[in-house]
Amino acid sequence: MRERFADFTRRQTLKGLAGASALALLPACARNQADLAAAPAGGSIARLDPDAALDRIAYRMLAHEPGRATGLGVDTGEFAAWRATFGMTGEEGRSAYASTLKQLLAEARAYPREGLTSDQQIGFEVVESAFSKALEGMAMPYGDVAVGSWRNAPYVVIQNVGGYIDLPRFFGSTQPLRTREDIGPYIARLAEVPAILDGELERIRAARGMGVVPPAFLLDKAIAQLEASLPQARDSYAGPLAAATIDGAARSVAQAERIIATGIVPALERQLAELRTQRSLARDSAGMWAQPMGEEYYAWAVSASTTTTMTPDEIHRQGLAELEEIHGRMDPILREIGYTKGSVGERMRALAEDPRYKFAEGDPGRKEIFDFINERVAWIRAQMPRAFDQLVDPPLEVRRLPLAEEPGAPGAYGGAGSKDGSIPGRFWINLRTTDLHRKYDLADLTFHESIPGHVWEGEFSNRLPLIRSILAFNAFSEGWALYAEQLADELGAYDEFKVGRLGYLQSLAFRACRLVVDTGLHAKRWTREEGRRFFVERNGSKFEEVASEVDRYCSWPGQACGYKIGHSEILRQRARAQAELGSRYDFKAFNTAVILGGNAPLNVVANTVSRYIAKAKG
Repeated sequence: MRERFADFTRRQTLKGLAGASALALLPACARNQADLAAAPAGGSIARLDPDAALDRIAYRMLAHEPGRATGLGVDTGEFAAWRATFGMTGEEGRSAYASTLKQLLAEARAYPREGLTSDQQIGFEVVESAFSKALEGMAMPYGDVAVGSWRNAPYVVIQNVGGYIDLPRFFGSTQPLRTREDIGPYIARLAEVPAILDGELERIRAARGMGVVPPAFLLDKAIAQLEASLPQARDSYAGPLAAATIDGAARSVAQAERIIATGIVPALERQLAELRTQRSLARDSAGMWAQPMGEEYYAWAVSASTTTTMTPDEIHRQGLAELEEIHGRMDPILREIGYTKGSVGERMRALAEDPRYKFAEGDPGRKEIFDFINERVAWIRAQMPRAFDQLVDPPLEVRRLPLAEEPGAPGAYGGAGSKDGSIPGRFWINLRTTDLHRKYDLADLTFHESIPGHVWEGEFSNRLPLIRSILAFNAFSEGWALYAEQLADELGAYDEFKVGRLGYLQSLAFRACRLVVDTGLHAKRWTREEGRRFFVERNGSKFEEVASEVDRYCSWPGQACGYKIGHSEILRQRARAQAELGSRYDFKAFNTAVILGGNAPLNVVANTVSRYIAKAKG
């Protein structure tokens, strides 16, 4: 969730920036945000049947996040007015959302469970888990809270968090511009952007007043990116409108440019001035331990990310143990291909310098990378009938990350498209330099982000009831994507390319390192440099990759712990199924049961596997 707070009303923003012409483009029912949030999604779930109750919960939640409804493709029909707003801003909006979550949590807990189907039972379980954990986070005095999502962040504006990053991408890839009727909502949402940005400004000022100032090295990145975003503002916000071929779009560009010049750019400049003020106060302490209530914040963030009660110390120890085990699997492969001297990390660093596995520099290399990804996607699509009893065919786009985002972004990320299919799944690849990627590790990254990883899993989630498509859990999302990497190996992705298997195993080891480094930074007072060295020296990771990777852990505490914790739990459940079922265990049936069970906390995944075992036993 992107929580945004500002002491502005939407009507005031429109009046001050766009004039009567923008108001004229708005649907009448979208002009009052309070009314919008209350209807048609309101009402108790008590007297509804289970499926209708879960749908009511979903729409009451989305009333506070209409931008998310657009991403899901459910802002249609009676909810079409949502497409023209990002929702209520200011402390009033924050309080209203928390109040709704508290009410829905109480109603969900009170809802009778007798006679529910397995899917309905899981639906109520995930609501309770997501909403209770989000409310714990909202009780913290600072930070962004993801309701049923993965990006919890203590710093509201930083190198990989904030409207200056999220909003251009939203307008460029999510906000519809397919028909003339889409122009009004586009302009209406654009007119809200200054209030959203100023709401973030108020929050980071308030956090500074509490003594919460991000590390200096994160602020340096954020300042540079904000500076770069200013000259790009016109293209970022008006560019999609200018490129649209629908009637009326070109005539609306001038109006969009007025909003940008008189509202959005000044708001970005105000954020930039505040970040510069914070930079004058900042230290280089990387972890949450250095922030007010930092230990409490990190404990919550870890529990939200992993959906477990594991302590940072337990996670740290598990990471070290799993790293040792994975390196034990890498050692014989390295010896077989001639790398015999030094630690596994040292040998992997030497392998990374082998020119045979590097992509060309610049645009020729970028084309090589796109061709490589597309070939691997085609291969893995053809293998899916060997791994699942039930198949989907997700639409997928491979895109380069926006240039302004690349410096602070990870190497790649991916996710499913909209629930209605109008927005495809996307695999975003960071190509600020082709040296981020190697021919032995890019296939594994592709399987993780696309198929059978995030895009594949998300397509299944999109076929579940709405609330299940909304509520995602980091440990399952990322644990499944790691399991997807393993499935690709088990399906033969590296049988003829042993160096590729090294890339896959190094990816697993990388996620084990994350357990060590994330907890090291935030609970054991490691420096940024210690975190980077651990990756490079112990795992042979590329410095260019881990430099921004470690910074990401500093701004998303705990998030990196979900990957390997989730993967290890899925493997533990698979081993349990194999042990209990013996010859009745079926590879395809297990995979299908887990993915059909949907994105859920890890204890709920265990329940899904228990039902699979019981059914297989007959």
